[in-house]
Amino acid sequence: MDYINAMVLGVIEGITEFLPISSTGHLLIAEHWAGERSDTFNIVIQAGAILAVTIIYWRRLASLVVGWRQPENRAYAGKLIVAFLITAILGLIAKKLGFALSENVTPIAWALIIGGFWIIAAEWIAAKQRDRVKISWTVAIVVGLAQIVAGIFPGTSRSAATIFAAMLAGTSNRAAATEFAFLVGIPTMFAASAYQLYGEIKQGGGHEDWTALGIAFVVSTFTAFIAVKWLLGYIQSHRFTVFAIYRIIFGAALLGMAALGWVS
Repeated sequence: MDYINAMVLGVIEGITEFLPISSTGHLLIAEHWAGERSDTFNIVIQAGAILAVTIIYWRRLASLVVGWRQPENRAYAGKLIVAFLITAILGLIAKKLGFALSENVTPIAWALIIGGFWIIAAEWIAAKQRDRVKISWTVAIVVGLAQIVAGIFPGTSRSAATIFAAMLAGTSNRAAATEFAFLVGIPTMFAASAYQLYGEIKQGGGHEDWTALGIAFVVSTFTAFIAVKWLLGYIQSHRFTVFAIYRIIFGAALLGMAALGWVS
């Protein structure tokens, strides 16, 4: 893989991993023109995006650790742990049972379109509720389950599934729902990346262009940092509707390209 392609894929991963528009669909299209990527490459650039979010939320994470004696911090951390454990346990079960769709264009396109309408509906329902920032145990459980759904159905978008699951389950405040979804995503995605990377190494993987991989990792981290920072500011005064419309248009475009045989 040449370095330009590595940079482009790093940018795409960084922008799309935490925005509710699905990184899978975008990387699938990029792969069509940039060439097939190894699983190790995918794992590493995803880790870069996760690192960016960890850096953004390091003060929040530190406050939960340092202030663990405070009941509200213990409760919040407990809910993060519950959501993570639900995802980890059910995710392993789903993997063992083979519950996952293939990463072909058609199911991803439909997941994008359905997810777009899901976002519009979630925003409409949340707007009718009073502003709630509290994360309940119900929200934690639902977010954990939403991560499983996103893992089984490529194109759903983990961030979209978790943010809007939280909003529908009772945390109607977009900023509060987004923060919890992203914080849960940190251990979840690091654990998933480590698990996948271990599997690749165990199977004899590792024949990589490490320079290109390093470039993609750095670019993904930097781009994700900017994208998430922008998103956190944007949702303070805007709904997620623009992302829903984009998903529907992008999903329809993918279906069109698949029908013409341009992608598969």
